[in-house]
Amino acid sequence: MSDDPDRHAMKMAKKKAARDKIMATKTDEKGLIIVHTGKGKGKSSAAFGMIFRCIAHDMKCAVVQFIKGGMSTGERDMILSKFSDTCSFHTMGEGFTWETQDRERDTEMAQAAWEKAKELIRDEANKMVLLDEINIALRYDYLDIDEVVQFLAEEKPHMTHVVLTGRNAKDDLIEIADLVTEMELVKHPFRSGIKAQIGVEF
Repeated sequence: MSDDPDRHAMKMAKKKAARDKIMATKTDEKGLIIVHTGKGKGKSSAAFGMIFRCIAHDMKCAVVQFIKGGMSTGERDMILSKFSDTCSFHTMGEGFTWETQDRERDTEMAQAAWEKAKELIRDEANKMVLLDEINIALRYDYLDIDEVVQFLAEEKPHMTHVVLTGRNAKDDLIEIADLVTEMELVKHPFRSGIKAQIGVEF
């Protein structure tokens, strides 16, 4: 490996010129459909990172939680206590499906969450809407994937970003998405007997 500073500078200058040429062709803007899926941790955490980025830029945004119940989480508590004027937060689920054990009730709650989600997405004042754990509701057929895909394709305002999280994203959703990230599980403390901890999981 060469440590010649002049050679390094020339190499980086070439890279910058190539990068600038590519960037000059990227001129379009649009509201993105963003999917975070996979078995690894970090799907909702990454999505909330974007929500907090919107808040930092004073951009109106909203969150709909489809599965998680009323338990306290750091993101929810901070948004409700400090940023509710910028970000509206709606916890619509009653907990994970293995906790409720009531398919009919889970379906009703998911449908109500979807109605709220459509309302928030249609409101062009919201620059980003996070649909947290909607993929779980879709996986268990609490929602119709065809209806969700059609709505996002036909009714989402052009400049509104919609973020959808949860494992096992449906292929139809992945197909229409602009950005898809799959979180890969490599190692998790839960498998070593360590429980979910404040500041890490919630």
